[in-house]
Amino acid sequence: METKIVSSGSDQRRAELILDAAGQLFLAPGPGRVSMDDLARDLGMAKKTIYRHFPDKHSLLTAVLDRQFDAIERTVLAVAEETRDKPFGEQVRQFLIAAGSELDRIGAAQLATGRGDAVLRRYVEQRIDAVIYQRLDALFRDGHRRGLLSAPPKLLGEITRGAVERLLNSQLPRELDCTAADLLQITVDTVLYGAIRPGSESEATP
Repeated sequence: METKIVSSGSDQRRAELILDAAGQLFLAPGPGRVSMDDLARDLGMAKKTIYRHFPDKHSLLTAVLDRQFDAIERTVLAVAEETRDKPFGEQVRQFLIAAGSELDRIGAAQLATGRGDAVLRRYVEQRIDAVIYQRLDALFRDGHRRGLLSAPPKLLGEITRGAVERLLNSQLPRELDCTAADLLQITVDTVLYGAIRPGSESEATP
Protein backbone atom coordinates (compact mmCIF):
# COMPACT_ATOMS: atom_id res chain seq x y z
CA MET A 1 0.00 0.00 0.00
CA GLU A 2 1.69 3.20 -1.15
CA THR A 3 0.68 6.82 -0.71
CA LYS A 4 1.82 9.68 -2.92
CA ILE A 5 1.93 13.14 -1.40
CA VAL A 6 1.95 16.19 -3.63
CA SER A 7 5.52 17.46 -3.44
CA SER A 8 5.47 21.10 -4.48
CA GLY A 9 5.58 24.19 -2.27
CA SER A 10 2.50 25.03 -0.25
CA ASP A 11 0.81 21.80 -1.31
CA GLN A 12 3.56 19.83 0.44
CA ARG A 13 3.19 21.95 3.56
CA ARG A 14 -0.58 21.47 3.57
CA ALA A 15 -0.15 17.71 3.20
CA GLU A 16 2.20 17.69 6.19
CA LEU A 17 -0.32 19.67 8.24
CA ILE A 18 -3.02 17.15 7.33
CA LEU A 19 -0.73 14.29 8.39
CA ASP A 20 0.07 16.02 11.70
CA ALA A 21 -3.61 16.52 12.52
CA ALA A 22 -4.62 13.06 11.31
CA GLY A 23 -1.92 11.45 13.45
CA GLN A 24 -3.10 13.23 16.58
CA LEU A 25 -6.73 12.45 15.88
CA PHE A 26 -6.64 8.89 14.55
CA LEU A 27 -3.99 7.60 16.96
CA ALA A 28 -5.49 9.17 20.08
CA PRO A 29 -6.40 6.70 22.88
CA GLY A 30 -9.94 5.43 22.88
CA PRO A 31 -12.10 2.94 21.05
CA GLY A 32 -14.10 5.37 18.94
CA ARG A 33 -13.81 5.69 15.19
CA VAL A 34 -12.78 9.04 13.75
CA SER A 35 -14.26 10.31 10.51
CA MET A 36 -12.89 12.52 7.75
CA ASP A 37 -15.53 15.04 8.84
CA ASP A 38 -13.89 15.14 12.28
CA LEU A 39 -10.50 15.72 10.69
CA ALA A 40 -11.78 18.46 8.37
CA ARG A 41 -13.42 20.19 11.32
CA ASP A 42 -10.22 20.06 13.39
CA LEU A 43 -8.21 21.44 10.49
CA GLY A 44 -10.77 24.06 9.56
CA MET A 45 -10.57 22.93 5.97
CA ALA A 46 -12.95 21.43 3.45
CA LYS A 47 -12.91 17.66 2.97
CA LYS A 48 -12.29 18.13 -0.74
CA THR A 49 -8.99 19.83 0.14
CA ILE A 50 -7.95 16.78 2.17
CA TYR A 51 -9.00 14.46 -0.66
CA ARG A 52 -6.87 16.44 -3.11
CA HIS A 53 -3.81 15.23 -1.19
CA PHE A 54 -5.10 11.86 -0.01
CA PRO A 55 -7.76 10.25 -2.22
CA ASP A 56 -9.38 8.30 0.62
CA LYS A 57 -9.16 7.51 4.31
CA HIS A 58 -7.06 4.40 3.64
CA SER A 59 -4.33 6.35 1.90
CA LEU A 60 -4.31 9.00 4.63
CA LEU A 61 -4.09 6.49 7.46
CA THR A 62 -1.40 4.55 5.64
CA ALA A 63 0.67 7.73 5.30
CA VAL A 64 0.15 8.47 9.02
CA LEU A 65 1.25 4.97 9.97
CA ASP A 66 4.22 5.01 7.61
CA ARG A 67 5.46 8.19 9.25
CA GLN A 68 5.06 6.68 12.73
CA PHE A 69 6.75 3.41 11.85
CA ASP A 70 9.62 5.23 10.17
CA ALA A 71 10.18 7.01 13.49
CA ILE A 72 9.99 3.71 15.40
CA GLU A 73 12.49 2.16 13.01
CA ARG A 74 14.94 5.01 13.53
CA THR A 75 14.58 4.61 17.30
CA VAL A 76 15.20 0.85 17.42
CA LEU A 77 18.10 1.09 14.97
CA ALA A 78 19.68 3.79 17.14
CA VAL A 79 19.26 1.63 20.25
CA ALA A 80 20.76 -1.38 18.47
CA GLU A 81 23.77 0.70 17.49
CA GLU A 82 24.20 2.18 20.97
CA THR A 83 24.08 -1.25 22.66
CA ARG A 84 26.11 -3.17 20.08
CA ASP A 85 29.09 -3.64 22.43
CA LYS A 86 27.03 -4.24 25.57
CA PRO A 87 26.15 -7.68 27.05
CA PHE A 88 23.58 -9.62 25.08
CA GLY A 89 20.93 -9.39 27.79
CA GLU A 90 21.21 -5.61 27.82
CA GLN A 91 20.89 -5.51 24.03
CA VAL A 92 17.62 -7.45 24.24
CA ARG A 93 16.34 -5.41 27.14
CA GLN A 94 17.04 -2.02 25.59
CA PHE A 95 15.64 -3.06 22.21
CA LEU A 96 12.37 -4.24 23.73
CA ILE A 97 11.98 -1.23 26.01
CA ALA A 98 12.52 1.14 23.09
CA ALA A 99 10.14 -0.78 20.84
CA GLY A 100 7.49 -1.13 23.56
CA SER A 101 7.69 2.56 24.43
CA GLU A 102 7.26 3.62 20.81
CA LEU A 103 4.36 1.25 20.15
CA ASP A 104 2.67 2.32 23.37
CA ARG A 105 3.10 5.97 22.42
CA ILE A 106 1.34 5.67 19.05
CA GLY A 107 -1.19 3.04 20.12
CA ALA A 108 -0.18 0.76 17.26
CA ALA A 109 -1.21 -2.46 18.93
CA GLN A 110 -4.63 -1.09 19.80
CA LEU A 111 -5.09 0.10 16.22
CA ALA A 112 -3.93 -3.26 14.88
CA THR A 113 -6.36 -5.31 16.92
CA GLY A 114 -9.33 -3.14 17.73
CA ARG A 115 -9.65 -0.14 15.44
CA GLY A 116 -10.01 0.46 11.73
CA ASP A 117 -10.88 -2.11 9.11
CA ALA A 118 -9.32 -5.46 8.29
CA VAL A 119 -7.04 -4.14 5.54
CA LEU A 120 -5.60 -1.49 7.82
CA ARG A 121 -5.16 -3.96 10.69
CA ARG A 122 -3.19 -6.28 8.44
CA TYR A 123 -1.03 -3.39 7.29
CA VAL A 124 -0.22 -2.39 10.89
CA GLU A 125 0.59 -5.99 11.79
CA GLN A 126 2.92 -6.26 8.79
CA ARG A 127 4.75 -3.09 9.74
CA ILE A 128 5.15 -4.17 13.38
CA ASP A 129 6.49 -7.51 12.21
CA ALA A 130 8.99 -5.94 9.81
CA VAL A 131 10.16 -3.14 12.09
CA ILE A 132 10.15 -4.95 15.46
CA TYR A 133 9.75 -8.70 15.43
CA GLN A 134 11.99 -9.63 12.51
CA ARG A 135 14.84 -7.66 14.07
CA LEU A 136 14.16 -9.24 17.46
CA ASP A 137 14.16 -12.72 15.91
CA ALA A 138 17.54 -11.96 14.33
CA LEU A 139 18.86 -10.85 17.72
CA PHE A 140 17.69 -14.07 19.37
CA ARG A 141 19.21 -16.16 16.57
CA ASP A 142 22.52 -14.38 17.08
CA GLY A 143 22.37 -15.03 20.83
CA HIS A 144 21.64 -18.70 20.20
CA ARG A 145 24.51 -18.97 17.72
CA ARG A 146 26.87 -17.52 20.31
CA GLY A 147 25.69 -20.03 22.93
CA LEU A 148 24.09 -17.39 25.14
CA LEU A 149 20.54 -18.78 25.20
CA SER A 150 19.21 -21.93 26.83
CA ALA A 151 15.87 -21.72 24.98
CA PRO A 152 15.16 -21.93 21.23
CA PRO A 153 15.08 -18.52 19.49
CA LYS A 154 11.66 -19.22 17.98
CA LEU A 155 10.17 -19.89 21.42
CA LEU A 156 11.62 -16.69 22.82
CA GLY A 157 10.24 -14.80 19.83
CA GLU A 158 6.74 -16.13 20.47
CA ILE A 159 6.95 -15.39 24.20
CA THR A 160 8.03 -11.84 23.48
CA ARG A 161 5.35 -11.24 20.85
CA GLY A 162 2.70 -12.41 23.28
CA ALA A 163 4.03 -10.22 26.09
CA VAL A 164 4.26 -7.09 23.93
CA GLU A 165 0.82 -7.46 22.39
CA ARG A 166 -0.83 -8.41 25.66
CA LEU A 167 0.66 -5.53 27.62
CA LEU A 168 -0.10 -2.92 24.97
CA ASN A 169 -3.75 -4.01 24.86
CA SER A 170 -4.19 -4.66 28.57
CA GLN A 171 -5.67 -2.51 31.32
CA LEU A 172 -2.90 -3.75 33.63
CA PRO A 173 -0.57 -0.76 33.05
CA ARG A 174 -3.37 1.59 34.10
CA GLU A 175 -4.30 -0.57 37.09
CA LEU A 176 -0.69 -0.66 38.30
CA ASP A 177 -0.07 2.98 37.41
CA CYS A 178 2.75 1.98 35.07
CA THR A 179 3.41 2.34 31.38
CA ALA A 180 3.29 -0.71 29.15
CA ALA A 181 7.03 -0.20 28.60
CA ASP A 182 7.64 -0.40 32.38
CA LEU A 183 5.81 -3.71 32.60
CA LEU A 184 7.57 -4.98 29.49
CA GLN A 185 10.87 -4.25 31.20
CA ILE A 186 9.81 -6.36 34.17
CA THR A 187 8.72 -9.12 31.79
CA VAL A 188 12.10 -9.05 30.09
CA ASP A 189 13.92 -9.16 33.42
CA THR A 190 11.88 -12.07 34.81
CA VAL A 191 11.21 -14.18 31.72
CA LEU A 192 13.75 -13.50 29.02
CA TYR A 193 16.73 -13.11 31.31
CA GLY A 194 15.94 -16.54 32.67
CA ALA A 195 16.73 -17.95 29.23
CA ILE A 196 20.28 -16.61 29.23
CA ARG A 197 22.76 -19.17 30.49
CA PRO A 198 24.38 -18.10 33.78
CA GLY A 199 27.92 -16.84 33.20
CA SER A 200 27.62 -17.32 29.45
CA GLU A 201 28.14 -13.67 28.60
CA SER A 202 31.60 -13.64 30.13
CA GLU A 203 32.56 -17.01 28.65
CA ALA A 204 31.16 -16.99 25.13
CA THR A 205 32.81 -15.13 22.27
CA PRO A 206 31.11 -13.77 19.17
